[in-house]
Amino acid sequence: MSLQGKKIVLGITGSIAAYKAAVLIRLLIKKGAEVQVVITPAGKEFITPITLSALTSKPVISEFFAQRDGSWHSHVALGQWADAMLVAPATASSIGKMAHGIADNMLITTYLSMKAPVFVAPAMDLDMFAHPSTTANLNTLRSYGNHIIEPAEGELASHLVGKGRMEEPENIVAYLERYFAQRDELAGKKIVITAGPTYEKIDPVRFIGNYSSGKMGFALAEECAARGAEVTLVAGPVQMKTVHPTIRRIDVESCAEMYEATTAAFTEANAAILCAAVADFTPETTAVTKIKREGDDLVLRLKPTHDIAAALGRMKQPHQRLVGFALETNDETAHAQDKLRRKNLDFIVLNSLRDAGAGFRHDTNKVTIISESDIKEYPLKSKTEVAKDIVDELVAKVNSQRTTVNSQQTTDKL
Repeated sequence: MSLQGKKIVLGITGSIAAYKAAVLIRLLIKKGAEVQVVITPAGKEFITPITLSALTSKPVISEFFAQRDGSWHSHVALGQWADAMLVAPATASSIGKMAHGIADNMLITTYLSMKAPVFVAPAMDLDMFAHPSTTANLNTLRSYGNHIIEPAEGELASHLVGKGRMEEPENIVAYLERYFAQRDELAGKKIVITAGPTYEKIDPVRFIGNYSSGKMGFALAEECAARGAEVTLVAGPVQMKTVHPTIRRIDVESCAEMYEATTAAFTEANAAILCAAVADFTPETTAVTKIKREGDDLVLRLKPTHDIAAALGRMKQPHQRLVGFALETNDETAHAQDKLRRKNLDFIVLNSLRDAGAGFRHDTNKVTIISESDIKEYPLKSKTEVAKDIVDELVAKVNSQRTTVNSQQTTDKL
């Protein structure tokens, strides 16, 4: 079982849905998990620590210090101990504190110290869940790499009907099982990912660049690493940081530098995802001193940069997979299909600047995944969720290649 032996910190906050925590604990333990409860003071108004301790066979943690002897409950140790943290139920208040780092109780402090993946199951009335502040806080948590287990629709404690009910314990456990099952999907695989823009120098203070933030590429790196891959992230000049400890990051500035790093890493890789927004042209010459304004016109002569996707397409071996991106403004599908064929890609991820909320700088994206045999359109999602869709497609391609190899080996033996 995928939860066998897993250590889970269960955070419980002040919601009527806290009663479901008892069922949730029983299900997790039945699956072989070890559960440590951390509960907020408000959470204890809805379910008692005695009940929770009896179910987990562990003392429940609520305060920073034990009242009797002053011993310290180490949130740092909990963050290192756990394989996952699950906050269920998560109130609007606790979600806001998690999003903004307001560490005024043991649960939030534990969350801020957590090294393992964090899962959040919101529970609140429909108007609270629909409020823009809640939406913004959940999007912030997603951008940090947290997993949001969407609430269900139904009758709420207010007797109103709508979205806000904490997902049922059985479904939460199934969500965790799927996550841990996915963690091994890319085990042993080496994946190269490019992210961000490139800067092509004009002089010491000016460059040709673009608006790429690197958010999509970094989300892909985190998702591949979470599924067990050994990731090499070749990043252009961006301010983002990686979270997963196994990601190997190579920082570059120009297309030439990205070309050298990516082609070198691809020789030993199983796959590459080319998400960077690489400059197509670079100045023929770079001034060694700042260009002064003299006259009304300045003419820059540009030359083509290295075509990284085409180069990797030529290098690609039968066991390797290559994924490209296309950002288009018109005739999107036709241009993407042409790029797919010309550059020997296994599939291409199409973005359109005509889609609101997609493309550069946004936390969301709307993509179409195109292969030789299929076109899959997806709705607007957070870039974290889009990364999951893209990596799902990559896993399917890797598995199909493995099946082909196994079939060929069987045929050879016959």
